[in-house]
Amino acid sequence: MMAGLSEQLVEDLTSSQFEAIGTATKCGVEIDDAGERGGPTGVMLKGRLGAALHRLNPDLPHDTVEEVVRILSRPPHPTLIQNNRWFHALLADGVEVEYRDAKSGETRGGRARLLDFDDPAANELLVVRQLNVAGALGKIIRPDLTVFLNGLPVAVIELKDPSDTQADLGVAIDQLDRYRQIAPDLFVPNLLLVVSDGMLTRVGSITSGRSRFMPWRPLNDDGGGAPTLEALIRGLFEPRALVDYLRTCVAFEEDERGEIAKKIAGYHQFRAVRKARASVLASLRPPSGEGDGRGGVIWHTQGSGKSLTMLMLAGALIREPRLTNPTVVMITDRNDLDDQLFDTFATGRALLRQAPVQAESREQLKALLDRAAGGVVFTTIHKFAEAHGVVSTRSNVVVMADEAHRSQYGFVEGGARWMREALPNATFIGFTGTPLERDDKNTIHVFGEYADVYDIRQAVEDGATRPLYYESRIIKLKVDEEGARVAEETVDYVAGADRGGDEAENRIRVPLESLVGAQERIERLAAFIVEHWEKRRAAMEGKAMVVTMSRDIAARLYEAIRALRPDWHDTDDERGAMKVVVTGTADDPEPLSSHVRTKAARKRLAERFKAANDDLRLVIVCDMWLTGFDCPPAHTMYLDKPLAGHNLMQAIARVNRVYGEKPGGLIVDLLGLADQLADALATYAQAGGTGEAVRKVQDEAVPAMQAAFEKLRGYFHGCDYEQALDASPADVLPVYLRAIDHVFGQNDGWKRLRMLVKELSAAFALAVPRPETEAITPHLAFFQRVVAMIRKRLVDDSGGAGHSRQSDIDAAVRQVIGGAVDADEVVDLFAVAGLEEARLDILSDEFLGRVAALEQKNLALETLRKLLNDKIRITERTNLVQSKKFREALEDAMLCYTNKAISTAEMIARLIDLAKHLRDIQKHGEELGLSSEEAAFYDALAENESALEAMQSDTLRLMARELTEMVKNMPKLDWTQRESVRASLRRNVRRLLAKYGYPPDLAEGATQLVLRQAELSTENSE
Repeated sequence: MMAGLSEQLVEDLTSSQFEAIGTATKCGVEIDDAGERGGPTGVMLKGRLGAALHRLNPDLPHDTVEEVVRILSRPPHPTLIQNNRWFHALLADGVEVEYRDAKSGETRGGRARLLDFDDPAANELLVVRQLNVAGALGKIIRPDLTVFLNGLPVAVIELKDPSDTQADLGVAIDQLDRYRQIAPDLFVPNLLLVVSDGMLTRVGSITSGRSRFMPWRPLNDDGGGAPTLEALIRGLFEPRALVDYLRTCVAFEEDERGEIAKKIAGYHQFRAVRKARASVLASLRPPSGEGDGRGGVIWHTQGSGKSLTMLMLAGALIREPRLTNPTVVMITDRNDLDDQLFDTFATGRALLRQAPVQAESREQLKALLDRAAGGVVFTTIHKFAEAHGVVSTRSNVVVMADEAHRSQYGFVEGGARWMREALPNATFIGFTGTPLERDDKNTIHVFGEYADVYDIRQAVEDGATRPLYYESRIIKLKVDEEGARVAEETVDYVAGADRGGDEAENRIRVPLESLVGAQERIERLAAFIVEHWEKRRAAMEGKAMVVTMSRDIAARLYEAIRALRPDWHDTDDERGAMKVVVTGTADDPEPLSSHVRTKAARKRLAERFKAANDDLRLVIVCDMWLTGFDCPPAHTMYLDKPLAGHNLMQAIARVNRVYGEKPGGLIVDLLGLADQLADALATYAQAGGTGEAVRKVQDEAVPAMQAAFEKLRGYFHGCDYEQALDASPADVLPVYLRAIDHVFGQNDGWKRLRMLVKELSAAFALAVPRPETEAITPHLAFFQRVVAMIRKRLVDDSGGAGHSRQSDIDAAVRQVIGGAVDADEVVDLFAVAGLEEARLDILSDEFLGRVAALEQKNLALETLRKLLNDKIRITERTNLVQSKKFREALEDAMLCYTNKAISTAEMIARLIDLAKHLRDIQKHGEELGLSSEEAAFYDALAENESALEAMQSDTLRLMARELTEMVKNMPKLDWTQRESVRASLRRNVRRLLAKYGYPPDLAEGATQLVLRQAELSTENSE
């Protein structure tokens, strides 16, 4: 335990860090006492907003400013995300207004600026602590910190105590989610959400799930520092950085179903945008600058959001005054990449302030570039395949090249050369997901050195991508000695050609294809994939890709798998568990022609494959979907095609995307590409990459699984659970009871078990179906079922030591036992123990006697503790005095038990007595003829024994009823934090006590207790 730490201390430190960058802080009570919000449901500081509007728009009359405030206060859409998108556009571009000029009397139009982007320090930044906001139904939320920019709440920060192991950042994220449900208006202007315990800090948007809250590291050390809250405050909430981020690093994507995702930059993307923009500006050719046109290279590893970074950089450059409405040219090397990147830009076009255009031909490209200014133009490098001559001499043309490698662009001869001749004064900046090769002088000649690097190690550490694992499962070629020699030579040749970016000669490629695609080998390959994939899916939910050497092999492999698993096949593209994704024509022979689809049909298959719950689980490809294709649920790639260099690195990165608790992606090498992979990884290290880019399953995942297994065996030492592995159904249930009893007989037993089983499940999912997993499978199934049985009956709903959220057993890592995921299918622990009626409302002597008689004493104790804890938690919502007594009694008993002061049997006896007392006290209010709320006030008044002796019970009952009525008549506002209202209630309570002759020497204590009970009653009535 970290001494001296608390959530309050973290809040104090955070406030001081804001103050260190010149940001004022206030308490919510101060804001409300000054009437800045206009009421408990108000989310804007209207006085500050109005002052900022007058300051930023001095020509606007007061009435127009008031109208702008009214517009901002009335979001026009039905959903929070729609309103957030609407509001963000107003923040970035201003509010459209029409007003009468005071001097000329003319009607003018324009935009009212909400923020000062020219002088960021002129914006007012204010941090408000513990601001109470009432939702539409009267419920109150109280974020730890709310950041206001010119009176608008642009960030909400939820803090946790770093020493409290139960209050982790996941709990904070869930809390923010509840806040959004209760008071969505607070989040309409929201830019970002922050959770932190002072050290670990994560940032997300209002649509981010848990896995998309990303760490924020210092921007000035290439991301090597710790993701502390101070790093976030200094790196993002400094005024210049904040308004820059707001305008350039937020994008909204809307899919075909109309669902909107808000995407905000991670620290590495924000860093790259700022560095790349500075590099471009420093590299501008005359007359715009004095540079050489080399804007640098951005190496951001595959899967880390490179396309989004490119969109954000394009938006930043378009808004840059020095570029005076530039033309941005986006270059890719393939049509499918062009389409994918174009789709990203098209959905995020609000950042670009214009619609991007895709050049369909060389002639259209030339026409689009031959313009005076502006435009975002997409094209492939091949449209520069012949000299056009000079198309534009402007120096405010910026060319952004995706996958900037010499092998793709032909910088010496070909497209890149013609492109530079067509745009001689343009500035070029390259993006790559893989490192440049050390001898790649041409790329550096065109683009310059690295401007920013975000490698695999950083991405995995941040959770932006998942680690990659590799294993070799070669499906051998059945050939004679001469054929083996030819195969060896051709594999090397094809790999070398691939590394250089050239097509292998037919005389080399064709013999290799015939060897790899021999029908006998395809059938063996199909049998292997079916067996391997079924075991992979049993341990981890998701998708798989098979990469073949040719379209013909892909089609014949499909048929071979179909013969083994006919139910995976379906002629309808909307159904079926596997598909082949290739290009072709109707003239292709069967079976290939049956897999040739239109571009639209392939796009629909991509949607199905990316959808986690869609039945399409396995795709067979040749060239499609190997670059620029994101499918987060994909976790396994079967590689049966010779690839090398950056093409290999790009392909294997298809399975590194984040998806729930997915522990990593697996590359299964079916052709013997270990040398090519080693070469590619050597290039990665030589270029400055750090850490292991790809890990071997047998070297890392299998030992990790075995180590986790040994920890669990040690955990269950003294409990012969292995009897359950071979026992009959009739004999197995008592073993589960003994195992669960063993769990609760240990310090932190349940928490440790959950962590150990999660660790083993994740390592198992990576290692399966290696033979080492077979012996562990039945043990893991047992462990998972124990966890499931405990979770179903003995987990506290509050998320304490037994945090019951489904996220703990996320769908990505599946249970070895299918029923363990669905609690309804899990054997009921209480039923096995003969406690079927274990419910909160049943604390009868007969039931309590059966609990006490359980052979498994630790289980009996935990059952009682759980039932009592739940009952006390319910009581805490209504009755302050009684719940405090019961909570203290329970905690005192647990402390004695933990310190070994009492035995398990004595502890059970204490809890049974407590349960009976809890049951009996519930009837006390009924016997007095009081409602539960009136009884709570009666208990508060009668808490002091002297007062109870001095006053008649009937008098206390009258006082309790009058207090209840008094609280009900309180105004529906958050008076618990408003001192003036508290003072008024305090006076009324004192008058009531005096009126009924409550002993004066006891009155102050009673007043305070009644006040706290009133606060509790108010909170639970809203």
